[in-house]
Amino acid sequence: MSTVRRLAWRVTRWRPALRTSGRENIEGWLFASPWILGFAFFTAGPMVAAMFLGFAEYDLITPPKWIGSANYARLLRDPLLVSSLKVTSIYAFVRVPLVLLLSMVVATLLNTKLRGLRVYRTMFYLPSILPAAAVSMLWLLVFDHDYGFINSFLRQLGLNGCNWLGDTRYALPSLIVMSLWGFGGSMIIYLAGMQSIPTEYYEAAEVDGAGPIQRWWYITWPLMTPILFYNLVMGLIGSLQVFTEGRIITNGGPENATLFFVLYLYRNAFEYFKLGYAAALSWVLFLYVLILTLLVFRSSSAWVYYTSELKR
Repeated sequence: MSTVRRLAWRVTRWRPALRTSGRENIEGWLFASPWILGFAFFTAGPMVAAMFLGFAEYDLITPPKWIGSANYARLLRDPLLVSSLKVTSIYAFVRVPLVLLLSMVVATLLNTKLRGLRVYRTMFYLPSILPAAAVSMLWLLVFDHDYGFINSFLRQLGLNGCNWLGDTRYALPSLIVMSLWGFGGSMIIYLAGMQSIPTEYYEAAEVDGAGPIQRWWYITWPLMTPILFYNLVMGLIGSLQVFTEGRIITNGGPENATLFFVLYLYRNAFEYFKLGYAAALSWVLFLYVLILTLLVFRSSSAWVYYTSELKR
């Protein structure tokens, strides 16, 4: 009888813990449900719909009509697909390194002890949170051929300005320069990473006679490579999806010199009402971004260093 009582006591003792664990699981799912529902309805759902529409003909008015692989066959003979993908790739492969370099340099400068440091940090970070449409309109005034700030300044120096946004040679470089305005997002992440590096590392290096450049190269740089890796991946994904600048400032011109891939996708979907073909284009972009991201991940083992690895 005593054995039965002991077993009953143990069961009674553990029952509240089991109930608490179950309640915690339910509460956890409830807290995560907004994200789960948002992902299901606004990410996974549209992806499944795009997968279906890629094999259909759909114009937003009539019901989708199954046409098999015709949309994907059209991709192979579409010259604008290759052109837009090339323009987007040039934009991304030039912009991302410039943003990474600029944000790293500014973060290094802002990591020093300067008067008014908080003001400088706010000034450099603020442009990255401004609406992209408003920033595009601002830069449209800067690059304007007749009344823009750049050409007005050049005329004051007795020089002839360029048609920055109307010339095929300068339109895409102008948009790349404009995009550097928003480097503050990467900068603030670099700055947070630099401030998390233990000061003991720098003190030990200074005792050994290392100068500022040596301390940065042998301490700051290796410990910042994980953050550089994060900024590289996020910057690459974001740059390959550029749309607002090309839509508002140049609308893909001149002569498709700034026809970004997402802008071309947008035109097919909401100007030409070829949503089936636009869905096929979206999967091309998805696979392209996925391949480039996997390549970056694959290369990270050669240049990304973690604190646990450095201690070995």
